[in-house]
Amino acid sequence: MKRILPAAALLPLVLLLSACSGSSAADDASGGAGSNVDGKGSLTLDVGDQKGGSEAVLRAAGELDDLTYRIKWSTFTSGPPLLEAVNAKAVDIGGVGNTPPVFAAGSGQRITVVAATHGDSSGEAILVRDDSPLKRTADLKGKRVAVAQGSSAHYQLFASLRAAGLGFDDIELSLLQPADALAAFTSGKVDAWAVWDPYTSQVLKGGRSRILTDGNGLVNGLGFQVAAPSALADKEKAAAIGDYLERLRRAQDWVFDHPEQWAEVWAKDTGLPYEVALDAVKRSYATRVPVAVDAAAIASEQKIADTFAGLGLIPRRFDFADHVDDRFNKDLPPSTSPARSYGKGSS
Repeated sequence: MKRILPAAALLPLVLLLSACSGSSAADDASGGAGSNVDGKGSLTLDVGDQKGGSEAVLRAAGELDDLTYRIKWSTFTSGPPLLEAVNAKAVDIGGVGNTPPVFAAGSGQRITVVAATHGDSSGEAILVRDDSPLKRTADLKGKRVAVAQGSSAHYQLFASLRAAGLGFDDIELSLLQPADALAAFTSGKVDAWAVWDPYTSQVLKGGRSRILTDGNGLVNGLGFQVAAPSALADKEKAAAIGDYLERLRRAQDWVFDHPEQWAEVWAKDTGLPYEVALDAVKRSYATRVPVAVDAAAIASEQKIADTFAGLGLIPRRFDFADHVDDRFNKDLPPSTSPARSYGKGSS
């Protein structure tokens, strides 16, 4: 009989260092074997990463084989501390979701968005138990909903509530990181959980849970590479960043063409069951298309920034465009380009 996974069963996900999360604690920079990639040159690019993130996919796709510079990887628990490291010039570049740059820029951190991807938002979901009486988003009124503060799910929850004519004041909001949210969700202490992949895929794979609503049509599905302004001002580092972004784009193409192979690598790197990893790859990660950081992307992020500023969750209003450098756009398609898909029933 299928059952909802207990908290212990999702321990690999607690260890999975997600760029979407709003946690503020960072792991130490990885300095052991394999921390640096040997290249022909003396330049070192400091890259912020998450477990099962950029280093893993670049290595799997063969994109670390012919570097002319070195990469030092630093591992973080989430987007916010990674961007704190970017602000402190400890990291030259790193990948995050659509919301951490808003919180970072809103708090005055010196960050610059230099690249973007657009993916399917099915993995951004509000989950309920199968036996829950909740059938539509409007049914969340007066209910307890868990979400990680400052995460992409935080905005997805707001957008879902707004579409149903509700706001945060209409629900009992529990600001919990994924490990605590999972425990609260499985024990019935909260009625719903707003979360992202691979948590969505793992909970659904455990059985007896379902999606109340997802982010499609409500959130922008964007993810970003964010660099330190000081690194961009350095001619050699800026060239290395441009090369690094090209490698990431090729690796993203490789993921879509090799979902099973990437799921195997990702499962091994993160401790996720292969079936869960494959679901998350096909539902979310492989759907991402490298796109330009263009006016539409900036306007979409400005909307998120204005929303959180209006709610008093970031300290000031600001122009998101002031934190964008579009020199690496080249001939990339617009940010509104459709996400990739394997067709119906692929996840």
